[in-house]
Amino acid sequence: MKASKAETPAVLIELDIVERNLQRAQQMADGISLSLRPHIKTHKLPRFAQRQIELGARGITCQKLGEAEVMADAGLDDIFVSYNILGASKLKRLKALHDRIQIAVAADNNTVIDGYSAAFTDSNHKLSVLVEIDTGGGRCGVQSAKKAVKLAKRIKASEGLSFGGIMTYPPRGEISDVNASLSRAKAALLDAGLKVKCVSNGGTPDLRFAGDVTLATEHRCGTYIYNDRMQVSYGHCEISDCALSVLATVISCPAEGRAVIDAGTKALAADFCDAPGYGHVLEYPDALVQKLYEEHGVLDFSACESMPEVGDKIRIIPNHVCVVSNLFDSVHLVRNGLIEETVAVAARGCLV
Repeated sequence: MKASKAETPAVLIELDIVERNLQRAQQMADGISLSLRPHIKTHKLPRFAQRQIELGARGITCQKLGEAEVMADAGLDDIFVSYNILGASKLKRLKALHDRIQIAVAADNNTVIDGYSAAFTDSNHKLSVLVEIDTGGGRCGVQSAKKAVKLAKRIKASEGLSFGGIMTYPPRGEISDVNASLSRAKAALLDAGLKVKCVSNGGTPDLRFAGDVTLATEHRCGTYIYNDRMQVSYGHCEISDCALSVLATVISCPAEGRAVIDAGTKALAADFCDAPGYGHVLEYPDALVQKLYEEHGVLDFSACESMPEVGDKIRIIPNHVCVVSNLFDSVHLVRNGLIEETVAVAARGCLV
């Protein structure tokens, strides 16, 4: 079936662009001897995670246990959950995963480490824990090298845990600060007699500069597989590198220069980026996705020479593609304008 015939709103994924994006990133990483550990939160599809491994990724990254469980069930067996995990039920699930695959986790405080320590007691099958460092992103992460050492020592002293290294989610465009923070942390850890096996960096926006983070041994990136308008605005890619679009139908043209589509926040999300509006209209590049309601999108075509009519379909590159993947039960895989397959988004809604 032609992709343009799909019921709307719908997600279309251009397979040739996906493959090109994956190969380009893997070749870049191979060229600088940096391991890739892709984040599956962007696509949430085991088939794409498996393809990333086939191309040379060392493993995958998940943000939540539910995602990791879906991927493990699909045969992915080297997973890093880059998140603080708390609570007896989640630790039980983590232990079940640890019993069947290679899994590592993150921590940035004593409470999380003590929870891991209580749940994992087998000295012959230790859980690897990475200490998260805040390198300027202002999210999770310890605020000093001294604190990183204290947490690493706490991990090492736990019978069923092993200190796996350090990780960070860095601020965009602040590579010198990231290098400085990681260098201080690693030096302090080595001075304390602690081996730093892995230095895990992350993010798609600075993926092309990943080699400039000289201490990193692996890079966690997610959005690069599809790309989006946000990454275009950052200079990471071009619109032609964006593999995912939302197909929408014009349902009203109530005023001159204005059209309304059947895709709102529940299809496009409401994220902003450095470019105006809520997405890029492929057929009308000068159009502005001006407003989003839950089920309505309002577009301004006043800067365009023409505009669509009621019943016409348009494709929109969303500002932030990762959120869009979590809004749809299924996506259409497209090649040469034809839908090759419609697949369920396996890890959709895995927020726990």
